Amino acid sequence: MTAYFRPSNLQAAPSSKPMAPGFVQSRRILPRALPVERLAEAVDARPIPAWKRPLDVTLVVAGLLVLWPVIALIALAVRLSGPGPVFFVQTRIGRNGRPFGMIKFRSMQVDAEARRAELLAQSDREGICFKSRKDPRITPVGRVLRRLSLDELPQIFNVLRGEMSLVGPRPALPEEVRAYPAQAMERLSVLPGITGVWQVSGRAEVGFDEMVTMDIGYARDGRLSRDLVILAATVRAVLSGRGAY
Repeated sequence: MTAYFRPSNLQAAPSSKPMAPGFVQSRRILPRALPVERLAEAVDARPIPAWKRPLDVTLVVAGLLVLWPVIALIALAVRLSGPGPVFFVQTRIGRNGRPFGMIKFRSMQVDAEARRAELLAQSDREGICFKSRKDPRITPVGRVLRRLSLDELPQIFNVLRGEMSLVGPRPALPEEVRAYPAQAMERLSVLPGITGVWQVSGRAEVGFDEMVTMDIGYARDGRLSRDLVILAATVRAVLSGRGAY
């Protein structure tokens, strides 16, 4: 039976697939296989536009042909930067409340997840989502990757697997979804994205409530032209570095 996320009754569990040591750090929270009573009522998943998957796959495959040397160099830099694996896999909540393992280049120290709770009061961002400009867990290499948003590059593999899209609301952590007000659940009605409206509008400088408004507006739009505009604006946002930390 397919397991969905429910904002309660979570249990920690290791991944069932062994990975090569020093390659992937995983902090995945796996849901129990329970009915999705709460999310089934709160989230009305929207149909995925017919153009979205072909656009995602075409751009990702084309991007891989160009970017694979960059991905390889980043992986080497992360591996040589200190102890810890190259990739970090973290449970996020996707379309219709489905959990998935979001892949990033590791930009933090290996004990970052364990130290998160003690830093929540230092968040520089309004609302539920934690962001800190001077997060002590970020490594020197990781700070450069975050400034240029290069730590997000491995999520193109989430796109190929159909768990994410190039454009959409950023996928939230389970504990963040647990704290969502009712109106924020509409963020879960569409595929999460690598980039989106709030990323090109200031990223971490945008508060939670404003982000939700932006994401709901995007979810209700569904036009190809909207995705193309956001993708073009993403290049400018990455080069400017505004709100990236």
